Amino acid sequence: MAQYDVLCIGDAATDVFIRLSDRHVRTWDDEDGHWIDLPYGGKVPFEYAHTVEAGGNAANAAVGMARLGVPTALAAHVGDDAIGHAMRSALQQEGVDTHLMRFDAAHPSNRNFVLWYHQDHTILVHHEAYDYHWPHLSPREKANWVYLSSVGSQGAAYYQQIVSWLEAEPAVSLVFQPGTFQIAQGTEVLRSLYSQTNILICNREEAVEIGGAAHHDVAAILDSLHALGPRVIVVTDGPQGAYASDTSRRFRVPAYPDPSQPKERTGAGDAFSSTIVAALAKGRALEEALVWAPINAMSVVQQVGAQCGLLCRDDLLQLLKAAPDWYGVEEW
Repeated sequence: MAQYDVLCIGDAATDVFIRLSDRHVRTWDDEDGHWIDLPYGGKVPFEYAHTVEAGGNAANAAVGMARLGVPTALAAHVGDDAIGHAMRSALQQEGVDTHLMRFDAAHPSNRNFVLWYHQDHTILVHHEAYDYHWPHLSPREKANWVYLSSVGSQGAAYYQQIVSWLEAEPAVSLVFQPGTFQIAQGTEVLRSLYSQTNILICNREEAVEIGGAAHHDVAAILDSLHALGPRVIVVTDGPQGAYASDTSRRFRVPAYPDPSQPKERTGAGDAFSSTIVAALAKGRALEEALVWAPINAMSVVQQVGAQCGLLCRDDLLQLLKAAPDWYGVEEW
């Protein structure tokens, strides 16, 4: 029988990082956001490329939890191709249980192309329309936690299967870190999923889109997300740190100080979220989980990609021990 504490669910993808050169890129801002310009037509040289075999929110989270010593499995649909099988091998090397990965011969594996410029990026993302279905778990195969993240736009029926399973397994706690396509579907499509969620984790911009509260009002943001059903809310806010609420208490934690200028920011949110779950799965309180999470996020942005900087438990605790006096959780 497979043994794991957390079952991660979501699309996996190979991430190809393309380091752009200053000579061929222009950035600019307007009222709609930040933009990047590349010459149209012809060839644009780049500095180099770096490939992460098994990326995507759920795979990143699974690797993060496994490195922190939490037995973790991944349920993902991938193509029955060389890329898909390479994903499985990469995850197995990280200690992630892959027996619930499904290989779809009708669709290729997902690939994301990350245009990396200075410390930030623009991600070209595409989710294949897999035939999503809940895996057949053996009667004794049960996780204590389910971590659901990014799935393609064809996942509505899949969500209902997950909800039905959770209703039949009330002892299992659901952590939901919604992806771009899920958020775009709107709260009505995901209402039954939100109602089953024990912990909802998202960034501040996503929280505003999901709950509809004003961006400047953190308390209203937290309340708007609680109104959808989740018992615990965690909202990350980049360099400003993160906020959390369990309906009776609200917390704030600062970002852990960077030892040097961040190299590349992909995966900081996944590192933060997976560390929250890993700490809780190990029996830590929410306040302690909130202290752990920014440390892993800091470490990830010091490397290229979402997984290179993920810490093992001993290294994370050593950094926590070395934290400045001002670093910690405050209740507000």
